Amino acid sequence: MSANKVRQQAISDVESYVPPAISFDPGEEPGEIFGANVFSVSVMQKRLPKSVYKSVLATIEKSTPLDPDVADAVASAMKDWALEKGATHYAHVFYPLTGLTAEKHDSFLDPVGDGTAFASFSGKTLVQGEPDASSFPNGGLRNTFEARGYTGWDVMSPAYVLENPNGNTLCIPTVFISMTGEALDHKTPVLRSQQAMAVHAERVLKLFGHADPEHVVSYCGPEQEYFLVDSHFFLARPDLINAGRTLFGAKPPKGQEFDDHYFGAIPERVLGFMMDTERELFKLGIPAKTRHNEVAPGQFEIAPMFERANEASDHQQLLMTTFKSVARKHGMECLFHEKPFAGVNGSGKHVNFSLGNSELGSLLVPGDNPHDNAQFLVFCAAVIRSVHKYGGLLRSSVASASNDHRLGANEAPPAIISIFLGDQLADVFDQIAKGGATRSKEKGTLTIGVDTLPNLTKDPGDRNRTSPFAFTGNRFEFRAPGSLQTVAAPMVVINTIMAEALDYCATILETAVADGTDFNEAVQSLLTTIISDHGAVIFNGNGYSEEWPIEAEQRGLKNLRTTVDALPELISDEAIELFSKYAVFSEREMHSRYEIGIEQYLLTVGVEANLTLEIANTIVLPSAIRYQTELATNVAALTAAGVEADVSTLRAVTAPIGALKAGLADLTSAVDKLHDLSGIEEAAFARDNVLPAMASIRAAADELEGLVADDLWSLPTYQEMLYIL
Repeated sequence: MSANKVRQQAISDVESYVPPAISFDPGEEPGEIFGANVFSVSVMQKRLPKSVYKSVLATIEKSTPLDPDVADAVASAMKDWALEKGATHYAHVFYPLTGLTAEKHDSFLDPVGDGTAFASFSGKTLVQGEPDASSFPNGGLRNTFEARGYTGWDVMSPAYVLENPNGNTLCIPTVFISMTGEALDHKTPVLRSQQAMAVHAERVLKLFGHADPEHVVSYCGPEQEYFLVDSHFFLARPDLINAGRTLFGAKPPKGQEFDDHYFGAIPERVLGFMMDTERELFKLGIPAKTRHNEVAPGQFEIAPMFERANEASDHQQLLMTTFKSVARKHGMECLFHEKPFAGVNGSGKHVNFSLGNSELGSLLVPGDNPHDNAQFLVFCAAVIRSVHKYGGLLRSSVASASNDHRLGANEAPPAIISIFLGDQLADVFDQIAKGGATRSKEKGTLTIGVDTLPNLTKDPGDRNRTSPFAFTGNRFEFRAPGSLQTVAAPMVVINTIMAEALDYCATILETAVADGTDFNEAVQSLLTTIISDHGAVIFNGNGYSEEWPIEAEQRGLKNLRTTVDALPELISDEAIELFSKYAVFSEREMHSRYEIGIEQYLLTVGVEANLTLEIANTIVLPSAIRYQTELATNVAALTAAGVEADVSTLRAVTAPIGALKAGLADLTSAVDKLHDLSGIEEAAFARDNVLPAMASIRAAADELEGLVADDLWSLPTYQEMLYIL
């Protein structure tokens, strides 16, 4: 089959594809299935002895230490519930530093001597498991021969039953630690940082008259962007299969310039996928709320409701797994890479952050008159201080080879970490800096000019999509995380830097009150100091402008453009002191994450470099040479016949073929030299030499795509992948 026929067959299969019917039980209501497969608080209340239930609930809601004596009762009830749900196995699910989900399955059934078996699941088994610790990234925390690692039950995140046509599994969210107690996962530091932040947030609340405040937690609402590509096209692209992004591909005649895809009508096939996915998410207790088309063709978004940060990060991992499996059921592949297609919108995972408790709600709600809301202003000022002091750490929390392709590009914030407050709050803090806030800009009214339509309330400030850390009315939105990344990493940093800032605020206020200073005066002094010392991080302008990097440098803000620039922030003296002080990471754990970051960067670039060489040598170059040969044969035949031949097309093809060959030689040489280095030097060489060589090869190949005869070009094009669904 010729190259063109392969693509034509894929297109034909796409056109004739019939989405699978989505089976709903008769009379089924969405509310009935929500959490149906979750061992939730309500399920525990029905199945656990009253004393056991109260003990577990206290741990979940008030973070009291878990009583180990309750484990057997919980394990027995969990096992019976799971068996009723059709589960045959259980799995301790954890989140290693690969960024993916890991699990080890064990059967409930234990054989007995008479040829039968009985189902068993003890409290000891629930609480602790033992997977191999040496085969996951550990950054030097474990040697290859030191294989022992432990999983530990996280009662804060509910167990659930994961359905599969071949059998159901009880999944138990756990932490994953080494034999020495060091974190080998993303969940453990989330729990540690949450605990640290809560201590100091509650100190601040006590100063504002809340004598015994409810336990404060951080909340996270991550928006997930993604692309969908038909499976036929995906399987014909070795780069998508192995790297998750296209290493080649000419810009299509039509991209996203018309903005006709954004919020447009959702294609029927995609809507079927979304409905099927949401049903599975609902059963797992994942509060999917919003779905819509995103800016780029073939790009979409889902946004959940806010949850506790720990549970939200678990659910994000589960959401990505669910999307992948359901997409394949619908004949599509779900792409989470931050930049799977060059020249169009990249995909992020915007982390909406807040903190609060069940008694007070969110502590980042300004109210109608934020200038009078001193408690809000202190918590907001803590955010300003933390982001200014530790912007480099925030940048490092979203650093990856894949996210480097997105930051600063279409619809993504720049690598410079700044805060957008909006007109109202910016004005309030400006007043504070000048001596005291006495007014707040009021909400306005939008008059539409149509008699049948009511006037609409207008917020006192606009939104800013170019800001990496923006206040959006009752929360802050960290827009820099990439769609492929876990939200745990940025949440760990946010929680920890907020712990430091709230510790600072509480200490200043406690000292002032103890010295006899009026509390309101102490608050005013604290706010004035923070905005004077850290106001440089506030920027309400256009983060895409050419002037902003220059201004940011004058303000003293870091511009860590790449992962190689950002990773050293993890092992700075300031970072090690911060994370050690609040018992989130030890110095060894910080160095391990730095080493893993470098390793993951090099592995990603290495795979992409090898793929570039393979695809260019075995697909692109042969296609171009065949076409060049056809043209040369035609020129020779015309010349032999005495006809003057037009050689312009032949020359046009020959030039990029030469550039392609030169690029291949440069990349081969760069890859060979790469292995003579190590650590950050190797990563810097990859950034400065391997990636540019790959880019030159791509430029030549993409030029050839626009010249080579279509019947000789085998790679599915952007035009096909982005628009045929």
